[in-house]
Amino acid sequence: MTCCFMCGTDMKQNIEGEGVNKVKVFSYSEMRKATHDFSGANKIGEGGFGSVFRGRLKDGTIVAVKVLSANSRQGIREFLAELTAISEIMHENLITLVGCCAEGSHRILVYNYLENSSLAQTLLGSGHSNIRFNWRARVKIAVGVARGLAYLHEVIRPSIIHRDIKASNILLDKDLTPKISDFGLARLLPPNATHVSTQVAGTIGYLAPEYAVRGQLTKKSDIYSFGVLLLEIVSGRCNHNTRLPYEDQFLLERTWTNYEHGKLEEIIDVDLGDDLDVEEACRFLKVGLLCTQDAMKLRPNMTTVVQMLTGEKGVSMDKVTKPAVISDVELKANNQKTATNAHCTMMKSFATTDPSTSSEVTTQSWSSL
Repeated sequence: MTCCFMCGTDMKQNIEGEGVNKVKVFSYSEMRKATHDFSGANKIGEGGFGSVFRGRLKDGTIVAVKVLSANSRQGIREFLAELTAISEIMHENLITLVGCCAEGSHRILVYNYLENSSLAQTLLGSGHSNIRFNWRARVKIAVGVARGLAYLHEVIRPSIIHRDIKASNILLDKDLTPKISDFGLARLLPPNATHVSTQVAGTIGYLAPEYAVRGQLTKKSDIYSFGVLLLEIVSGRCNHNTRLPYEDQFLLERTWTNYEHGKLEEIIDVDLGDDLDVEEACRFLKVGLLCTQDAMKLRPNMTTVVQMLTGEKGVSMDKVTKPAVISDVELKANNQKTATNAHCTMMKSFATTDPSTSSEVTTQSWSSL
């Protein structure tokens, strides 16, 4: 990205000479004009990190404008330095940062606008979508997300743990190429504004047990989340739906039960057409089960996941055990002496919440950009 400081004199003085030269900086006035003063008509989503608006820059470019919801304790220079680091992370399956606004107390991120919203809104949403998610499209999405996550974990240095891999953070361009959003944002906000405290009740279905109960965060936590997402992509349903009979409510648990009974193909979305490769779909489901193993050491790394999804490496189920399903997490939270009251409340809240109607799951487009 080329340097283009489009802001007032005071802001220029704050950032000149600080080595921040790869992030396009917009003034708050420009952001107001682009979004028609952040009008409700232009609001296209809201997530744990803030509200998102559709905007049009003065050159006609359509962008997604994310207004961070918490007051950052970082100064302008520190904020821009963090964004510079994020802007250098370029990959086909990661969302592109166009620029930002860091004026006064305002912290705004500007991204490319993607035409086809998120997986939560299209594939899993309760609303109607014109997108036809045939099997080849789902393979492209699953492999693309895996490659993007492998890049964050294993290519860039220092590596980035996403923390919140879920369907609403997977955005789709006009060709249904998936783009992971929200990576690296945890460093931009104060600790009490991360998704751990503001979104955890809405995304618990994706959280690894060691993260949900003990707050232990590693790359393997992202891999667990990806495993749940992979099951959703193949099945075309949310990971938890209380409208179904109890034994079918938790997708991960149902997938494991079907695997044990040799009926894994019954998890595959019945709406898939003639291009469905049942053997490949079952392989994807097995990879999802491997990624969601209770023991972190049994989960493969993301490079291995990519190789298994593409067929470059076989999927061995010799050592597979029952995944850590949500009911297991609840039991641990209730029995573990070190679990806090907040964690217990979180689990109970999730157990009585229907993600198919939750704003965190059936979110508007760009809800978690």
